[in-house]
Amino acid sequence: GQLPTWLQGILLRNGPGMHTVGDTKYNHWFDGLALLHSFTFKNGEVYYRSKYLRSDTYNCNIEANRIVVSEFGTMAYPDPCKNIFAKAFSYLSHTIPEFTDNCLINIMKTGDDFYATSETNFIRKINPQTLETLEKVDYNKYIAVNVATSHPHYDSAGNTLNMGTSIVDKGKTKYIMFKIPPSVPEKEKKKSCFKHMEVVCSIPSRSLLNPSYYHSFGITENYIIFIEQPFKLDIVKMATAYIRGVNWASCLAYHKEEKTWFHFVDRKTKKEVSTKFYTDAMVIFHHINAYEQDGHVIFDIIAYKDNSLYDMFYLKNLTKDFEEKNKLTSVPTCKRFVVPLQYDKDAEVGSNLVTLPSTATAVKEKDGSIYCQPEILCEGIELPRINYDYNSKNYNYIFATEVQWRPVPTKIIKFNIQTKEMLHWGEDHCWPSEPVFVPSPDAREEDDGVVLTCVVTSDPKEAPFLLVLDAKTFKELGRAKVHVEMHLDLHGMFIPEKDLKTETE
Repeated sequence: GQLPTWLQGILLRNGPGMHTVGDTKYNHWFDGLALLHSFTFKNGEVYYRSKYLRSDTYNCNIEANRIVVSEFGTMAYPDPCKNIFAKAFSYLSHTIPEFTDNCLINIMKTGDDFYATSETNFIRKINPQTLETLEKVDYNKYIAVNVATSHPHYDSAGNTLNMGTSIVDKGKTKYIMFKIPPSVPEKEKKKSCFKHMEVVCSIPSRSLLNPSYYHSFGITENYIIFIEQPFKLDIVKMATAYIRGVNWASCLAYHKEEKTWFHFVDRKTKKEVSTKFYTDAMVIFHHINAYEQDGHVIFDIIAYKDNSLYDMFYLKNLTKDFEEKNKLTSVPTCKRFVVPLQYDKDAEVGSNLVTLPSTATAVKEKDGSIYCQPEILCEGIELPRINYDYNSKNYNYIFATEVQWRPVPTKIIKFNIQTKEMLHWGEDHCWPSEPVFVPSPDAREEDDGVVLTCVVTSDPKEAPFLLVLDAKTFKELGRAKVHVEMHLDLHGMFIPEKDLKTETE
């Protein structure tokens, strides 16, 4: 096919790539050593490159020729030949674990730099052109967080906003929103942006030893949206996991009888809205978008009724009849919540406070809290992306992968929230990855641009390829076949040519 001439830059992707080291194997697909890959668009041609992230974890494992650094679903144990004292010491040092820097989930931009990220306190700087691994950054050196999300947000001033959990710091467990500036003052040119990181706000956890797990958060012009879900990490179990010989993933539990709480923090005052908003128990990984309208905050998420998704990706389940055998017990559902932040304080108990046209409700309870129920937008989609220029604004389109009762994506879709119309792209034996929207330089409308996705095939005779679709029509513009093995990845970003430093810099 033919690529638009304006498409110049790099699509950078990240995901687990190596699952065996020597005679040892990871237990979970999300534990594999990070493999970066990129597609560079230059004058209508596409160049492919891939490279393992040379993390400390990667280097230690390769050197020992076995897995020696623990990941979320795989606990690694020291060499059994070492003496008894060394053994006892390593048990102790695992209580608050030194986390892995195997940053395999996403790519984050900070100023002019790019980082591979996961959900620990470590991120690794990378060169997007050569995929070289550069320095390691520990968030914990600058602010007290033990874990952080791999889905940051970017504001109009170029700041990177992210959230992390501070576990039992000064006797409190809290969720911390922090901001990384895009650059440092002239006189401190030698210093890194991270030295100027600041805490935007903190939200106390409802429980000291059982903080909520979260993978992303939402943002509007004036508010930060944090969902405290009853999918929780048990800190005591986590501290003893190593001694008990179990992995950290077993310390996550879903409490389906509990509520899901919505927190809204005012970005100007840094104070949380005092009204308590909640909904029924659910598990969410991905926020899609959020915006404000007439005193309401509207936010769209992908939610599950349980936490079966994670268990499905244990490698023992990923056999050749995986698609037949593994069924989600809960289909991902795209839900829209409409939350009235400004409402009549004298409203009757039991009345719906939503005044916008929506089937979503927000009902006032006796104790003054507000019980929210969503509007269901659609079902069976995951890995949602939007035109990021419309982040925190009223928008129309979601680009996502389609997942039916099985966790492997079979199609990519474009969903129109207003008309509920869905466009699909799919081919037999093809598994597309998260679709990335790239706006055209003179875009007038939200869907002016292209959608990029990496497609792996389950047919050994078919080569994997990069697919380029017209975002308006979802018609194929072209594909670039890659004659090497490509892996299913997780997340990534498109970096326009103007955001890439020149080689000399």
